[in-house]
Amino acid sequence: MRKSLITFFLFIVFFTDTYFAQNYVRDSLITVGINQIYNIKFDRAGSTFKTLRNKFPNDPAGIFFLAIIDWWRILLNTTVEKYDDRFLDELDLVINKCDSILEREPDNVNVLFFKGGAIGFKGRLRALRFSWLRAADDGRKALPIIEKVLSLEPDNNDAIFGLGLYNYYASILPDKYPILKPIMIFLPSTDKEEGIRQVKRTAEKGKYAKYEAIYFLMLIYFTDENKPFIAYNYSKILTKDFPDNPVFEKWEGRIAAKIGNSLKASEIFKDVLLKGRKKMTGYVDDITKREATYYIADRYWKENKIDSSKIFFKQSVKYSKVIDKGKESGFYINALIYLGMINDVQNNREAAKEYYKKVLDMNEYKQSHKMAEKYLKNPYKK
Repeated sequence: MRKSLITFFLFIVFFTDTYFAQNYVRDSLITVGINQIYNIKFDRAGSTFKTLRNKFPNDPAGIFFLAIIDWWRILLNTTVEKYDDRFLDELDLVINKCDSILEREPDNVNVLFFKGGAIGFKGRLRALRFSWLRAADDGRKALPIIEKVLSLEPDNNDAIFGLGLYNYYASILPDKYPILKPIMIFLPSTDKEEGIRQVKRTAEKGKYAKYEAIYFLMLIYFTDENKPFIAYNYSKILTKDFPDNPVFEKWEGRIAAKIGNSLKASEIFKDVLLKGRKKMTGYVDDITKREATYYIADRYWKENKIDSSKIFFKQSVKYSKVIDKGKESGFYINALIYLGMINDVQNNREAAKEYYKKVLDMNEYKQSHKMAEKYLKNPYKK
């Protein structure tokens, strides 16, 4: 009898140690891989998550995070759509994998979490492409899955992120996009402030979605809540931990400019240009160069370094001519106005007038026509 108890005890110890060892390996691989994605080391992340997939073939985490690598390829240049179909196919693979497991284990929290996440990322891509109805429908499908995860595991600090995004965006988007109002009738009522609190919980305590939550808090406070100083604090967290992530770095630069810290914005975008010259991933496209040269030029203008400002505004215009198709961007229009003002300061009146006329031939951007007409009539004086 005693021998049997000892054998049983040893079995329990072995099983427990093995279980925790496997969990440690799994979580370590996920943590390393997520950091590699945010550091834009896609090849390394791919190797890490293939290892995860091979070691744990019945866990959807590996194929889910392999898909997220392509999501970040999309984020690096959102005007390029060549990864869209592949990303959606990868998410379908995750969903199908989850469904096959859930047939046997309907309450598997881990599998439910990744299924809800895959559907949520489908919605994020469709929102990025302004396919609002399909994005809302993805949210409708993901919501009960996330709610089930939280009913089974109320302390899941990653799952609460999905609920927080739903609560926040379902509160504000119908007013911005009235086409969404009919579908919202069939969804639960929302609470914007509760949504922010839930996203903050993930930012503070999340295991997998911590940085994604910080990223969204930055966007929420900058683009929707008009609280750029709060957004700036979140952007600095991201760039401190991932200094070579171009998405995070450019956001910090934009927000710095918004809060009036043009010196910091210029320093950031000089670093962005330097990394572009080094051919670092995500820093070499014309959109990035256009933005960087614009903010550097803006700082030189404020410092009264007119010649340097002129050089960089001209570069920004050069990139805009390549990028802008059909509708001119704010970067393009503003750079032309500045070039007109610079030429006025340099007493190149005819050149200045040509820039103002170009602005009047373009679509109105904020008060661009009013400014161009004003300086066509009377030269700008600094």
